[in-house]
Amino acid sequence: MYLVKGGFYILQIMENHYVCPHCRGQLKVGEYIIFRIRNASRDKGLLLLHPEIGNYSSMKHPQFEFREGDRVDFFCPICFQSLGATIDENLVHVIMIDSKQKEHKIYFSRIAGERSTYQVSDEGVRETGEHSYRYTHFKLSDNLIQYLNT
Repeated sequence: MYLVKGGFYILQIMENHYVCPHCRGQLKVGEYIIFRIRNASRDKGLLLLHPEIGNYSSMKHPQFEFREGDRVDFFCPICFQSLGATIDENLVHVIMIDSKQKEHKIYFSRIAGERSTYQVSDEGVRETGEHSYRYTHFKLSDNLIQYLNT
């Protein structure tokens, strides 16, 4: 999409939006997706993840701790529902809406330090991350992907 400003055409980049699969609330604010999380000690905090699929940068309060290999619980910061995926207890599920208003199911690992992300849509599965081989649910043929439950 182009906007005309002062006689110049400016390319406006349409960004992806991320929503909770339960309440459909917007999870992305500014440059990050915001989650309410809980560590193995049941301490609560906020985690900000980069919205680009395959970019594993994040921010959290320095005193909120979890160790590599810990399972971190993810919740919607709006409705407080768990974002744990029903297809695997080690995955989180959110919905991404692209610039064409097409929805994609996004699954990513909730194991600290594990880099596995899956974008599931009618076109198939896009997987990223060095540990993506660990979740075989996404190795189905494109014909069967439609049967993945959320």
